Amino acid sequence: MPFMKGAAPIRRTLKYLEQGKLVFKDNVRIVTFNYNNNHTPSTGAEDFVFWHFAQMQYKNPEVQMCVFKDMTPSPFLQVFFNGGSKLVLDIDSQNKDSIFNAVKKIFCKSEETLEAEALAKEKKSNPANFGYMCTHECICEIPGQVPCTQWVVPPKEQRGKFKFLKKDVEED
Repeated sequence: MPFMKGAAPIRRTLKYLEQGKLVFKDNVRIVTFNYNNNHTPSTGAEDFVFWHFAQMQYKNPEVQMCVFKDMTPSPFLQVFFNGGSKLVLDIDSQNKDSIFNAVKKIFCKSEETLEAEALAKEKKSNPANFGYMCTHECICEIPGQVPCTQWVVPPKEQRGKFKFLKKDVEED
């Protein structure tokens, strides 16, 4: 398989991408990573981008992410928000785990928020759903459906005992 070649091909699998834990808050618009290749203080930033950048892109499709290499004297992470404000996080001489924890704590949604959003997404009202705890208790409440047999007697041709057992046919 061609996608399983190269350095750490596990990063290109769907299972790996879905395991990402960094889901940014709704007001985050742009995230930039600035570091230098083959620079000792930038090793943690380089590892962080290598292992977590694809997961962040997968989990946050509405956020623009950029990596700038060999353009800065010291590594940093810059985040731009909705209102035009920005925040710079110094990641000089930090390992990838400490960068991960700092990004998760400052810029990402909490576990409780993610669980609440997942629950709300599951409960999203679908007009095709009816029954207990749905928008419609019975299908007869949906416009264009047959009225409820609890309140209106259906025509004989729609009732099974008359249709199949021919109860209403007069005998000759």
